Amino acid sequence: MAGLGGRRQRRKWQLIGALGALAIVVSTVYAVRQIIHGGLQPGDTAAVLGLPLGVAGLVAAVVALRKPVEGNDAELARGWAATLAKQVEAGESAVWRQLLGDDNRRINLTYVLHPVAVRPATALAAGRLTADGPGPATLPDIVTYYRSIQPLRLIVTGAAGAGKTVLALELLLALIDGRNEDGPVPVRIPLSRWDTERQSLSELLQQRLTEAYDWPPDLAAGLVRHHLVLPVLDGLDEMDPLALDGSPDPDAPRATAVVSALNAYQQGLDAGPLILTCRTRHYDALARRTEVLDAARIAVAPVGTEDARTYLTDRALDKARWRPLTDHLAAFPGGSLATMLSTPWRLCLTATVYHHDGNPAELLTLPDADADALDRHLLARYIPAATRTTPNPRGYTPQDVHRWLHYLTTHLDPSGTLHATAPASAEATDLVLHELWPLAGRARVRATDVLLAALAVLAPLPLAWIAPQSLTGLLAAMNGALAVVAGVCSFPAGSPSSLKNPFRTPQGRRSLAAGLAAGLAAGLGVGVTAGVTSGLGVGVGVTTGLLAGLLVGLGVGVTTGLPTELVGAPGPSLGARAAIRNDALVGLAFGLAGGSAFGLAVGSAVGLTFGLTFGLTVGLAGGSAFGLAAGSAVGLTLGNAFGSAFGLAAGSAVGLAAGSAVGLTLGLAGGLAGSARAARRYLVFLLCSRRRLPFRLGLFLDWAVTAGLMRCSGPAYQYRHRELQHWLRQHPQPPSAP
Repeated sequence: MAGLGGRRQRRKWQLIGALGALAIVVSTVYAVRQIIHGGLQPGDTAAVLGLPLGVAGLVAAVVALRKPVEGNDAELARGWAATLAKQVEAGESAVWRQLLGDDNRRINLTYVLHPVAVRPATALAAGRLTADGPGPATLPDIVTYYRSIQPLRLIVTGAAGAGKTVLALELLLALIDGRNEDGPVPVRIPLSRWDTERQSLSELLQQRLTEAYDWPPDLAAGLVRHHLVLPVLDGLDEMDPLALDGSPDPDAPRATAVVSALNAYQQGLDAGPLILTCRTRHYDALARRTEVLDAARIAVAPVGTEDARTYLTDRALDKARWRPLTDHLAAFPGGSLATMLSTPWRLCLTATVYHHDGNPAELLTLPDADADALDRHLLARYIPAATRTTPNPRGYTPQDVHRWLHYLTTHLDPSGTLHATAPASAEATDLVLHELWPLAGRARVRATDVLLAALAVLAPLPLAWIAPQSLTGLLAAMNGALAVVAGVCSFPAGSPSSLKNPFRTPQGRRSLAAGLAAGLAAGLGVGVTAGVTSGLGVGVGVTTGLLAGLLVGLGVGVTTGLPTELVGAPGPSLGARAAIRNDALVGLAFGLAGGSAFGLAVGSAVGLTFGLTFGLTVGLAGGSAFGLAAGSAVGLTLGNAFGSAFGLAAGSAVGLAAGSAVGLTLGLAGGLAGSARAARRYLVFLLCSRRRLPFRLGLFLDWAVTAGLMRCSGPAYQYRHRELQHWLRQHPQPPSAP
């Protein structure tokens, strides 16, 4: 999204903003130090005061370059839509390929119009994925079929593994390929993360653009406002848990709320266009009470034997190895094996398991009409085949992959009481990294988190003992108090957050200005009071207090004034790992800003007092020695002068370095403890799960996506298919080598 706030562009501008803020802080600190030290002429004073103002003006001018070019709002929105279409196409093409077993050979699905009792849309009787292939030549392809619907509202239903998501993705990609500049961009949204109590459909669309494609909220709202986003809503059946008997919940409160929102969705005088997927049983149960109005419902048909043979033959690297199986399907098109292989999920699973090696004819020896036996046979070979055929630079073994993926399924038990034989639809589906920490034990993770946060803050405590005696106790007390605060702040888990550019909106600028003003005022008051009451004398106390107060106040103002946004309220933001990374960057930014200011303030105070004490001591001692050696008052005077200057310089340097180190360490620890709670809790979870999960869990899950075992759904990881997730939950240990 070049120029519109894409992730790379936003990081560049965030870096520019951070450097600009640092330049303002440094120039302000320099000006304050020069004025406090005195000895400046009026013209020099004015020049020094103008330095931070000039730097601030330069930063504001550079940041202003990011403002979008003025123009007609609708024309700008059309340009944004073209950029969004490229993003969606790139992301969903990868998902589509993963769903097809990391291949581009498609199963030519067919579908028929399902009768709807109340206010159906006008639609054709049947269609297929593509117009070519076996079967009636008059059947339209999925794009032609969708565009013939009046109004453009399509509901795709089918059994588990029937290919609903694949069909929706094919339609999505084809619509993008054929869209004009005024056409809406189809955007797929997993319905399981829709907070139906707090969000409208428009708000859900804006959140999806912000989460999955990193669009700024104002531009996302503009796209939705101009009706340039076509919602492709995936998984209505995943909104509610099953009833106690394992059947779909007839009440289904969240799914019912979704249907109500879709019935209220309107564009102009017509019902708003949309695409919705749902399992047949769930939609039938829901339709007894309510259903989507003005929509055409299609049912995905089982894959025909000829289409299945075509798919397996097209994917085969060695057709001779597949011939016994394909010949059997041709000879017995209505047989039990052909019936069991009539779902895209099993066909893709079969093609993946035997893609490079193995004997597909093994399927002919399985018990007739036993779909469970077929699933067990294929799934037991799926992870070893995926591990063997996918680039594996970290050397993951099939046994480890199986155990890790099984362990993660225990997080998807919403009640913690699911029996191994519970149906797959009773399980949750989304694995969000910062929400995984209860897997390692809530009490254990919380206790470890609190302990590590407190120890991190206490780490620089030994450095306080090199400070002057009058400040040692104060620094130690502050260190201990901050350790307690860090521990308390670390106890609750937080949602990930990300920094917002404070100069982009009036609210952000006001927030930053208010934070700076409050921080400076509070810092000056506390700094002067501490300086006067520390026993250093009024002059030194006021000078030290003013400098420390200004620096700490500036740091506090920046950290409290920089606006942040919770990622994914109610869900996380961006990609699956980006939310953790951005949250850690927020903590690092706050820690560096506050820690730098606090460290410079403490270092200046320690350096000034330690330098005076050390300088006078060294100066008197050196002067006395030089005077005695020279035997004159002039020697004594020169010795005292040079000794005091050297001692003051050396003492100030040592004190400034030690104090700055203490302050920066405390600031970083405090920033990570208070502002990066989600990232820190995730790190603690990994430490507590070393024997159950790989420490670099995100890299492993990304590899599993590449291997076709997992898939990404916005900010969450999901298992490649619900049946795979269900099988892994039932099998804690990998099966013996087949």
